[in-house]
Amino acid sequence: MRIVTWNINSLRLRLPTLGRIVETLSPDIVCLQETKVTDEDFPAAGVRELGFEHLLFRGMKSYNGVAILARVPLVELKGRSWCEKEDCRHLAAKLPDGTELHNFYVPAGGDIPDPEKNDKFAHKLSFLDEMTAWFGQKRAGKRILVGDLNIAPLETDVWSHKQLLTEVSHTPIEVEGLNKVMAAHKWVDAVRTFIPPEEQLFSWWSYRNRTWPGSDRGRRLDHIWVTPALESQLKGASVMREARGWNKPSDHAPVFVDIDL
Repeated sequence: MRIVTWNINSLRLRLPTLGRIVETLSPDIVCLQETKVTDEDFPAAGVRELGFEHLLFRGMKSYNGVAILARVPLVELKGRSWCEKEDCRHLAAKLPDGTELHNFYVPAGGDIPDPEKNDKFAHKLSFLDEMTAWFGQKRAGKRILVGDLNIAPLETDVWSHKQLLTEVSHTPIEVEGLNKVMAAHKWVDAVRTFIPPEEQLFSWWSYRNRTWPGSDRGRRLDHIWVTPALESQLKGASVMREARGWNKPSDHAPVFVDIDL
């Protein structure tokens, strides 16, 4: 089974690009973030034309929004409000073999990495704390976590570790928070299982860099994790970075994993 995660940055705007990605990668499941569409306006017919009969989505106007598109049946799991906000940042489903799939869009955190001066950054840190506590309470089992986690944890997940230490997405306090989420449920970084941590790897490039890839100043903000029970079933993983260079792209590239379920 191939699972793709992609911050699409507006589903209705980039539905044709999604079709091109599906044609290229032939995924069984696609998890989207930043769909930016209400449930009433979700383009279900267009998505089904791509071969996904089973759809789950939570959306709001203009912001956030998550969706799971699948060729296999899904059972939606009860959602929850994170940080007491109904802002459509998490969607979960059970796959036919019983594996839980969690699709997250972690808050970006604004521009100032100080929770006292920046409410958005405080929200991001609180969101990570809640994820840590929530997954820490769960029993071991078969789970997959995907999404735009908006943090590049490794030095090789950014174009310059030294220059980005004070930039939101790579600050020590964010990395520490993400590491706590990983440790709480013993998550395994599926992508880094196949692409060594010593190798630079990015999934996001700012729109401010008008010529892509230009200087290749990227960050790895999009992740796929699995629990230890699934680690031996991983077969491959990669980033489809060429999609970032297509016409009217998202600033994120799709990330995918092959897993034997």
